[in-house]
Amino acid sequence: MSTHSSATGSLVLHSARIVDRGEITEDGWVRIEDGLVVGRGTGSDWTPADEVVDAASVAGPGALLTPGFVDIHGHGGAGASFDDGVEAIRTARDLHRAHGTTRAVVSLVTAPLDALALSVATIADLTETDADILGSHLEGPFLDPGHHGAHEPSLLRHPVAADVAALLEAGRGTIRQVTIAPELPGGLDAIRQIVAAGSAAAVGHTDADASMAVAAFEAGASILTHAFNAMPGIHHRAPGPVLAAAADHRVVLEAIADDVHLDPHVVKLVFDSAPGRVALITDAMAAAGSADGHYDLGAVSVTVENGIARADNTGSIAGSTLTQDVALQRAVAAGVVLAEAVRALTETPARAIGRDEALGALQPGMLGDAVLLDAELHVARVWSGPRLLA
Repeated sequence: MSTHSSATGSLVLHSARIVDRGEITEDGWVRIEDGLVVGRGTGSDWTPADEVVDAASVAGPGALLTPGFVDIHGHGGAGASFDDGVEAIRTARDLHRAHGTTRAVVSLVTAPLDALALSVATIADLTETDADILGSHLEGPFLDPGHHGAHEPSLLRHPVAADVAALLEAGRGTIRQVTIAPELPGGLDAIRQIVAAGSAAAVGHTDADASMAVAAFEAGASILTHAFNAMPGIHHRAPGPVLAAAADHRVVLEAIADDVHLDPHVVKLVFDSAPGRVALITDAMAAAGSADGHYDLGAVSVTVENGIARADNTGSIAGSTLTQDVALQRAVAAGVVLAEAVRALTETPARAIGRDEALGALQPGMLGDAVLLDAELHVARVWSGPRLLA
């Protein structure tokens, strides 16, 4: 498995099943010049390029070409945590890029406000130097203590307007999403504040019932953070935030298809309930692509056994060890149609953070991010285009 830049010269990828925007094109080709998609078609009517890749000869019969995967919620990989600074972020990103994730939002767990402000400022700098970094995701500290998951409960706080503003300011427009429990004092106002600043507000780590979730979506929240996890489930007399999100066409539901966070039947249920509005995320922590053992996730000590991460003090699931290619394999195994599973890794997450004008599809004018997979959905090659301009 290898990663290549498509940012200079011309590249033609041909003889592939192109899976893009919910459709499959047989015997397709894509032309990329200087990192941008400039043309596509079928058969052999492509013109020569600096590099020509026969998808079928590289990845075998049934080779698939998809847009680059976009992960809007992940915490690390390859033994490195996104909370630990620039080199750790790059180490983890190298791992996930090799598994098809050409662009990622860097998710941060709950920490003291000053530390979070420093982290989002560092990530803002990275968006200017590292083409694959889309910005940051604050998964705390404005979370419900009763649904803290792998977040340190003593660091959780209510969303005071000044604190929210300080974090948004530190991110200089690069905070892509903020997860918040809307029922906290000031929660709905904070959602309005986050959205007004150009970030997506996400409902998560919450005790919200359906009506509170609806109020949050009316206030502008547009993402449900890892659906079903760290929130009330579906009861026949208390439908909870998942059904409220599924019923609202404005809301994207994150799903972790690792067969640990969600049973495969529930993965299929999420796709069926919210067609075109599922984002397959990894929520990966440092142990993704690494060995079982002990890790730190922010202020929380975590043990990974058999690839399952749990917080030492509470036993809560503490992120995943997932990569997006495996999420694709598991979603398809759960019965999700291939084209819809790919959409959930590409177009939908890009749209959820407002970057679908350039990411998530292999269409002329889009960035030349592409993943070549074999018929069993294993990554053969990855190409990534230039930096996404703000």
